[in-house]
Parts: sequence; structure tokens; C-alpha cells
Amino acid sequence: MPVLEVVRRFWGRLRSFVGDRWVEGHPLGFGQLFDPGLGEVIGEVPLGGREDVDEAVEAAYEAFKTWSRTPVPDRLQYLFRIKWVLEEHREDIARVNTQNHGKPISDSRGDLRRTIENVEAAISALLTLSKGEYQREIAKDIDEVMMREPLGVFSIITPYNFPVMIPFWFIPYAIALGDTVVVKVSPVTPIPMTYVMELMADVLPPGVLNLVHLDNSVVEYLVTHRLVEGTAFVGTSTIALRLYEASARAGKRFLGGGSAANYAVVMPDANLERTVETLIHSKYGNAGQRCLAIQNIVVVGDDNFYNKFRNAFVERARVLRVGYGLDESVEMGPMTTEQYRQNVIRKVENAVNAGARVVLDGRDYKVQDYPRGFYLGPTILEGVGPDMDIVREEVFGPVANLMRAGNLDEVIDWINGGKYHHSAAIFTQSGAWARYFVNNVNVGNVGVNIGIAAPVGWFPFGGRGISGLGSHHPQIDVIDFLTDRKT
Repeated sequence: MPVLEVVRRFWGRLRSFVGDRWVEGHPLGFGQLFDPGLGEVIGEVPLGGREDVDEAVEAAYEAFKTWSRTPVPDRLQYLFRIKWVLEEHREDIARVNTQNHGKPISDSRGDLRRTIENVEAAISALLTLSKGEYQREIAKDIDEVMMREPLGVFSIITPYNFPVMIPFWFIPYAIALGDTVVVKVSPVTPIPMTYVMELMADVLPPGVLNLVHLDNSVVEYLVTHRLVEGTAFVGTSTIALRLYEASARAGKRFLGGGSAANYAVVMPDANLERTVETLIHSKYGNAGQRCLAIQNIVVVGDDNFYNKFRNAFVERARVLRVGYGLDESVEMGPMTTEQYRQNVIRKVENAVNAGARVVLDGRDYKVQDYPRGFYLGPTILEGVGPDMDIVREEVFGPVANLMRAGNLDEVIDWINGGKYHHSAAIFTQSGAWARYFVNNVNVGNVGVNIGIAAPVGWFPFGGRGISGLGSHHPQIDVIDFLTDRKT
């Protein structure tokens, strides 16, 4: 298939959007931006400091004074405008997303569908959750009224792997409910959200939605800023915990999404062909760079069943179409940076040194016509156990661990005893096994014959323990963006 055209070949030096202006800011330095499929520089991002935080937060704070008093029907119309912009430009946004991240264009189109889905869910939330409660005669001649009111300025801090979708886990809900927002996206993939802001610059009143490019050293300053009421964050559990603690000390609200090392268990009665295909896309979609990816595949069954599954999975991974994401035929793109590529290679090498066997090796994978791209091929390991780092720690790359267990309870013990409690999946035709698994596994998201347990926009999303400090893009939990006033 032909390679799709990019929206813009070179993006130059990005700017932040504060209030109603594009600003150069006060950068502490600059970072190079890549098209990872080509391995070529396509722009530069400023790494702003404390002055940039102050200017963005103050713009949001001033806007809150009027936005919080904007009538609900008027805010509703603004959300419809946002939805229209995203729908009208969804193909261009998807191409920009693929250009800066590397993922296949089909994945980027899916990301945009989920982005729009969250705007739609926020419209619903606005009509229901902004309402208060009333009760007569709670005591003699006393009635009580509870009104839900906007809180103020929220910071939204997001990772590189879903450059537009994850910011929109939070943006539409916060602004729908009358808050204003300062968004800090990853300095690795800031182009897609900057492009979205170009399209939306005139959609909202000045200061309601601000995008600021910052150095990671000032993130804690943003989270604890005196004018910021709370933060929504997605990233590693290490950083989530640090920001969670800083928020608590400063008396701020915090929603944090962290790391994952997810399991899938394949029972002896699973539909082999469908299970293999589902797990291939769960593991290697987004080049494994997502918290919902299945990392550890545990087969329960005899040698014959294990060998059938193993051989089918390895052969399907071997022929996976890896290449430039703007080629419509590609199933898996590159790693997003060369550093991330090397990180995954190092984790595989450490696993081999600890006793793992490489069944399929993608470390030296080459893509014809794109010799400078940051490519890794599908990689599969055997001989790994639940206590090994390659199993317990998040790999965040196209590496699958094949494991065996004697029974379902053994797998559940491994999952519940793991470091992270994000997601898990079971593949079976038995309703009893599926129900037992769902009721006993300690994770936030469970898939039954589904490899990516991603809830739709109007359901909560998030892991348990250090994988999820709060719920994301929910309905009832969106009240974290509100405060209750009782009279």
C-alpha cells in the first residue's frame, strides 16, 4: 500500500498556548522531536521553567472567574464545538499522531475515536453530575441543599504513548464542570496535542484550556502551585507516587495512573485461533508501549496444548507486519525513541542473563527503506518465572513472556502477588472459570476473551494499588473535579 502523506514535514520550534496567545516562553532548554519511523528530526520543543508555569496557571485562574459562572447550557455548546473540531479533522490529527509517535495509522484512528468518545461522555456528565441534591426536613423545620461547584485550576500531565487520547481523558470533564485547565504533555510527543490546540485556539474562551511545554524538573512545582486545586497524571508509578505525596502535602487533589505488568491466562478450552490473534494485537499493538498491553501469557494445560499455543503464537508474531506507521498495511510501528528501544533491549538481555530463553528475537530487526527508524521486532521469551524482573517490572515494548501454570489458582496467586495491579485477562469458553477469575483477581480492569481490557469513556478506568491512584475519565468519579457546598 502507498505511504500516506504527512500533514507537515517539519514542525519547527513549538510554542505554548497560554490564555489566547501562542508564546515562546522562558525555556530552560530545547528537546529534539523525531519521526521515529524515519529516525529523522521533525521539530524542536521548548522545555519551560517556573515562569512558564506561573503564566499558564495565572491565565487559567483568571479565566476560572468567568468560566465557572458560565451557564451549563453554554458550556454544553462549547463541548459540542470541541467534538465538531475533532470529528472534522480526525484524519489529519491521526496522521500527526502517527508521525510523532510511530504507531500504525489504524491505531491512531482508534485513539481519535476514543478521544471523541470522552468528549461525548463529558457532555453526558455535565447534564447529570453537575446537579446537586436536596432533602426536606432533615431535622425539625430544617431542609438541606448540596450544590456541586467547580473547584478551580487543574493541571493535567500526560505521557508520550497516547499524545491526544490521554489528555482528553481529563480535559472535557474538567472544563465541562466549570474548571479551567493547564495541560503539560510529554516532551517526546508534543506535536499532536499542539496541532489540536492550533485547531481549537478559537473554540474556547481565553484561558480555559492552556497547553504549556515544560521541563520535567518543574512538574512538581506545577502540581503544588498555590493556584492549582488538583492534578490528573498518567505515567510511571514511581513518578505518580512522588506527585501524589507532593499533592497530599500541599492539600491538593490527585488522580494518578501508573505502571503495569499485565497477565493473560489461556485455559485448556480456549479457542486457539482467536486467542492467538487477540493476544498478538494486545501485546504488539502500539509496539507494546501501553499500560493495557499483555506482558505475561500463562498457559494452563498439558504439553500438547502448550506446544500448540506456543507454536501458533510464535509463527503469528514472526509474520507480523512491522514498518512505517503511515503505511496502511503495517501492524506494528517502531519504538518512539531510540532510548526507549535501547531500554527494552537491555531488559531482554538482563532476562537472558537471569535464565530466560529467546524464542523469537526482534532486537536486530530491520525495516527495508527505513534503516534509521527506531524499530524492534516482536520478541518472545520462555523460561521466565513470576519473580523475574522481566515479568514483575513493566517492559513497555514488544516483548511477550510465555509461561506455564498447573492451574488457575496458581496464576491468580502470581497476579495478586505482583508489583502492579492494573489489568488481566482470561481466555476460556467456561463461564465458571471466567467468573472465578473475575471475582478473585486483584486488578482494576479484567478482560474475558478480550486482550485489551479498556473500558469505554463512560466507565471508570484505572488499576489498583500503585497502578491507579484514583479513577480516570469516569462518570461518578468525575466529581473529583467538583466540590460540594452544603446549606
